[in-house]
Amino acid sequence: MNVYDEVNNLAKAIKESKEYKEYKVVKDELNKTPDLKEQVNEFEKIRYEEQLLAMQGEKQSDEKMKKLQELYQILVKNPNVKDYFDKEVRFNVLIADVNKIIGEAIKDVL
Repeated sequence: MNVYDEVNNLAKAIKESKEYKEYKVVKDELNKTPDLKEQVNEFEKIRYEEQLLAMQGEKQSDEKMKKLQELYQILVKNPNVKDYFDKEVRFNVLIADVNKIIGEAIKDVL
């Protein structure tokens, strides 16, 4: 068994998965609406910054967290954005599961 062949098969399986295909469709649709895409990008930038602080063990900004919640509430009123967020979560769960399985398989050498 060649590991690289297997990884290429996994990559192909991911691209053929329902989660990937659905996420790609909604992401492509979102990208066709520049204003909406910019709002989602702003939300994701703030979310990323706050997640980074949390991972570093630093206190998250109450102001940014409030802004994040407000932005989310506004954005999910749009059914296309809600669908985008839902599909993004499903795809991220798939990738996290794959990473967990690989991590479990090699934990004895890490």
